Amino acid sequence: MKQFLVASLLAISLLALSGCSEEQQNKLSRLGVTWLEGDYKVTYADGSHVKEWIIKDWKVTTDPAKGYYYFWAMIDGKKCYVQTPIGRSYIEEL
Repeated sequence: MKQFLVASLLAISLLALSGCSEEQQNKLSRLGVTWLEGDYKVTYADGSHVKEWIIKDWKVTTDPAKGYYYFWAMIDGKKCYVQTPIGRSYIEEL
């Protein structure tokens, strides 16, 4: 069901954007905030410095204009807000 919903939203978005000029599409993509909801492993890697977070039943959001992923993670038993740069982060679905 979840995959069908995601595929439907993607198809509707593509149809809506096909009527826009390339400049309008670029503006919309910069303004929009996208998110992934579910279970994910987020990895930040910069040389030998690597950090990982497991996200369970929460969202990982991004604002392409700002260049960061944003999410809540459990760290030492506390719910913490985390930002990681898009260019050095990897997201894997669990």
